[in-house]
Amino acid sequence: MPRPKTKEELITLSQKNYTKLNDYIDSLSEEAQNAEFPEGTMNRNISDVLAHLHHWHLMMLDWYTIGMKGEKPDMPAKGYTWKTTPQLNRWIWEKYNTTRLEKAWEMLQDSYLKLQHIIQNHSNDELFEKKRYKWTGSTSLGAYLVSATSSHYDWALKLIKKAKK
Repeated sequence: MPRPKTKEELITLSQKNYTKLNDYIDSLSEEAQNAEFPEGTMNRNISDVLAHLHHWHLMMLDWYTIGMKGEKPDMPAKGYTWKTTPQLNRWIWEKYNTTRLEKAWEMLQDSYLKLQHIIQNHSNDELFEKKRYKWTGSTSLGAYLVSATSSHYDWALKLIKKAKK
């Protein structure tokens, strides 16, 4: 499915990709779920990937909360720019790299539901009209939500599948 351009497409693809990710992980043995990835990736296991998704959800929730108050959020995070995202991702990995898989899954489910709630509570125009909110700059709220949900879940599934080959 192409990148969502409507509320319905965003809901459908974010839920579909989230379910595909969870179903794939569920299909693995417990040993495979907890196994280390081959050398060469920053995220060393499934728990790292899920914690990464969770933290990006938290950042999106923070941007949204601050931005909807009419303030300018630190994006992607305080002390980082979009060009320094690799360093931010390294910081996220360091923060969560001892998190057990069950806990990472639980945290991800909680933040996933919060983002789904935001999507549900906005109209199509509120989500996809460019420049509607000052804090989203020249893009739309929906574009940020696509990146934080459906696109990120697709990335995670591909990364895990590649590591499991």
